[in-house]
Amino acid sequence: MVAYIIRRAFAAVVLLLIVSAVTFGIFFLVPRLAGETTQQLASQYVGRDPSPQAVQSIIHNLGFDKPVYQQYWEFIHGIVAGRTFNDGPTPTHCAVPCFGYSFKSHLPVWPDLTQRIPVTLSLALGAAVIWLVSGVAIGVLSALKRGSIFDRLSMGVALAGVSLPIFFTGLLSMDLFSFQWPIFSNLHYVNFTDNPLMWAKNLVLPWVTLAFLYSALYARLTRAGMLETMSEDYIRTARAKGLPERKVVTRHGLRSALTPIITIFGMDFGLLLGGAVLTETVFSLPGVGQYAVQAITDNDLPKVMAVTTLAAFFIVVANLLVDLLYAVVDPRVRLS
Repeated sequence: MVAYIIRRAFAAVVLLLIVSAVTFGIFFLVPRLAGETTQQLASQYVGRDPSPQAVQSIIHNLGFDKPVYQQYWEFIHGIVAGRTFNDGPTPTHCAVPCFGYSFKSHLPVWPDLTQRIPVTLSLALGAAVIWLVSGVAIGVLSALKRGSIFDRLSMGVALAGVSLPIFFTGLLSMDLFSFQWPIFSNLHYVNFTDNPLMWAKNLVLPWVTLAFLYSALYARLTRAGMLETMSEDYIRTARAKGLPERKVVTRHGLRSALTPIITIFGMDFGLLLGGAVLTETVFSLPGVGQYAVQAITDNDLPKVMAVTTLAAFFIVVANLLVDLLYAVVDPRVRLS
């Protein structure tokens, strides 16, 4: 078990390095390969009609005059050990993890980003609980009542949930429940420590809207897995032994059907922790997703790099936890 954990953890670290290297190369190496000069790259951050002295200053301050591998090494070193900048009259130390300073606001990226992580975490946790419970429950009932009115109706709603985009269901829910029927009016994020009740009330609509998409997908996957599992020989054997139907469904059928659900849940939850872009934008939630949209709009590379690295970290960690959970549920995977 220990060797399995070490292998998976090492693979996760290597994957994070690969993702960070590819992302860094997209922003700093690909433009050069496409023919963009250092002066052209730096002039994007000076303004209109920049002087040669201003462009040269930007080149030096942002490290564009260094080789790409050295820039990447300084980027990784800043994340794990901090970094010292000598751009001003006095050296400035950027604490761990250092993602540099914003090109626009000239403020450290990481402290600004950490203020938005609780918003995204709150949104992802609440929505995950709703879609996991509702999706699995509806999928199991639909499989057990195959061909019934409930099965047809629930799968029809699930198909609509998978098909409709977040920006449509989000705007529709806001129009209905915030304006026409002001049940959730004046939506804005409230810190959990300030007022837990208002925190939950202002997130109910984003939770349900986001969970509607994922619960529909999980219901269809659970139904398909249950239909396949309930036709296996060991299920018929369990029934022949006289086990109650509830135990047959929960201990034998559902346990096997949940294996692909665990896999996709790790991916979905890790991806959401990197920013639910559409949901946060529709409901004006100041989370990581909205932060990423603003960074891309401003062409603020340190912010974009920070969000990309953070999203990759959450996805890799989520998949690592899924692998470890597999090892607990099924000891055979420890040998893989």
